[in-house]
Amino acid sequence: MSHANPLDNKAQAWSALFSEPMSDLVQRYTASVFFDQRLWRADIEGSLAHAEMLAAQGILSADDHAAIVRGMAQIMAEIESGAFEWKLALEDVHLNIEARLTQLVGNAGKRLHTGRSRNDQVATDVRLWLRGEIDAIDALLVALQRALVDTASRHVDQILPGFTHLQVAQPVSFGHHLLAYVEMFARDAERLADVRRRVNRLPLGAAALAGTSYPLDRERVARTLGFEAVCQNSLDAVSDRDFAIEFTAAATLCMVHVSRLSEELILWMSQAFGFIDLPDRFCTGSSIMPQKKNPDVPELARGKTGRVVGHLMALVTLMKGQPLAYNKDNQEDKEPLFDTVDTLKDTLRIFAELVAGLTVRGEAMERAALKGYATATDLADYLVKKGLPFRDAHETVAHAVKTAIEQGVDLSGLSLPALQAFHPTIGEDVYAVLSLRGSLDARQVLGGTAPQQVRLQIDRHRARLGG
Repeated sequence: MSHANPLDNKAQAWSALFSEPMSDLVQRYTASVFFDQRLWRADIEGSLAHAEMLAAQGILSADDHAAIVRGMAQIMAEIESGAFEWKLALEDVHLNIEARLTQLVGNAGKRLHTGRSRNDQVATDVRLWLRGEIDAIDALLVALQRALVDTASRHVDQILPGFTHLQVAQPVSFGHHLLAYVEMFARDAERLADVRRRVNRLPLGAAALAGTSYPLDRERVARTLGFEAVCQNSLDAVSDRDFAIEFTAAATLCMVHVSRLSEELILWMSQAFGFIDLPDRFCTGSSIMPQKKNPDVPELARGKTGRVVGHLMALVTLMKGQPLAYNKDNQEDKEPLFDTVDTLKDTLRIFAELVAGLTVRGEAMERAALKGYATATDLADYLVKKGLPFRDAHETVAHAVKTAIEQGVDLSGLSLPALQAFHPTIGEDVYAVLSLRGSLDARQVLGGTAPQQVRLQIDRHRARLGG
């Protein structure tokens, strides 16, 4: 009685038990090869480490090991050149590579899968791949932070109206404002570094769910692949996708920070604000209104943030009803994870360039700061230093602001007698306090907006970022 080769073009690796072939519709529905093929390098790397360990343990002969290494080198060259033929009938990246290996080296290729399952294999591949992507994202976060720091350093003395509730609150340094985003992206990098530690644990050796009877050396494989630890429970090892959810949560927060920056860029570029201009290469025009210059990149980043948030919800929902151990549901983890990585990387890359190319409209920023009585708190602080309780000073300044509004002038536009009518301790020195520059310079507290403090923060960030 003849037996079908389990890895030829017509039969699946598991098909000997079944009396009829999988339908074409189900084959398309269940296959993942056209999106998970991006894992090919991780799959080969993991297989080579597994084969090396099998040989060291005496489970695989030296000749078979050498054949596997030789075959994998050819497969890698074929994939890199685009000559490799990906086959839908072979379901996924793992079986496609294994089938080609068996074509090239015969029975040695069939022995590669000794002591492992696709369950622990795919979990290992995804972790290997994601680890590399986290490292790439970290480099992009560094580049974006450097771009923000460099732009901030050119605008330390530029006055911007600081807002709360989108109402003018107090004057701040534009450089200080940009450094707030550096803090956000620095936290994102910290979160990803923490996630990476939990990504970097080896599932291989858990096999399908219960471990294996072969004398595997899992620690050896972990060392070969650069994993920091080995997953300690075989059931958890093959079914855990916490690391993917954690990564997507961290990516979501990072995109939220990008979205907040995008919202500000969109507002600042509008004619109502006129604070900045974006380079033309990041904008588009209108098909009907020739005067329009639309901030499409920030708008699209704001929209793509919702897309990544959706991926996080998809992954959480994917896992919430699964019993132990592995379930086919987990195939659905890859597309949300892959798209999250792609979206985040593209966004960070483009925003580093966008931030570096900002044109700042300084006069418009300062005019806006003068409109909102941004130095009112400074007048209250001035009165406190003259001996008034803060609450009394607050009420006094509120009356002064009301008068200034009625007269259509800034607080600094009120005469000294007019100001002294609110409190007799007010002297000529009040005008230095009421100026935008005086307000800025007075914020000398650590983390404050005084230019001296901002420059200290820029130095700190440059030392941290290595540039």
